[in-house]
Amino acid sequence: MRIGELSSRTGVPVPTIKYYLREGLLPSGERTSPNQAQYGDGHVRRLKLVRAMLEVGKLSIAATREVLNAIDAPGGTLHGTLGAAQSAVTAEPSAGGDEDGARQEADRLVAVLAERRGWRVKPGGAARQALIQVVAAYQRLGQEDLLGILDEYAVAAERLAAAEIAVIAGRSELDGQVEGVVIGLVLGDALMAAMRRLAQEDVSRRAVGERAN
Repeated sequence: MRIGELSSRTGVPVPTIKYYLREGLLPSGERTSPNQAQYGDGHVRRLKLVRAMLEVGKLSIAATREVLNAIDAPGGTLHGTLGAAQSAVTAEPSAGGDEDGARQEADRLVAVLAERRGWRVKPGGAARQALIQVVAAYQRLGQEDLLGILDEYAVAAERLAAAEIAVIAGRSELDGQVEGVVIGLVLGDALMAAMRRLAQEDVSRRAVGERAN
């Protein structure tokens, strides 16, 4: 198919497709002339994936490119792909000072949590550093009582992670497994955030005895 048909099938404007091509988010089509190229079903699938990461996952162009590189890396393992994708989508911790000692205490709390849960994770991993930063923010804001339910978060995260990996590992094709790891990470974050807010709305209404509008 030509780029116009690719645009029609995906709903992505031609100028946007050309932008994705220039940014390396979409592989080039097969050249049929100096000014024409043909695209296939693989381009349709990749274009939908790119849109999902940018528009639903809210990733930057650079992070999206890194995630796609993780998908396309030859000989990659599911665990390695997950690590690469996590590094791409997890914001770097701020480099500010820690005069109040909150980050040091947060580091200790996260280390204790990981040991208590039996988690085999890298001390310098992106996800662990992100959790330390969040815990430190809770402490600085005087919300230590909310940190008392860290294990509740951990239990929910463990169950969800186990269910996700089980589904993905059950796929027969390695390409589908690798893609599932990345999509589950990027869109799963958005899915969980939306579902958590819905649950909060319901629990809050029940707690205060309000009727639904």
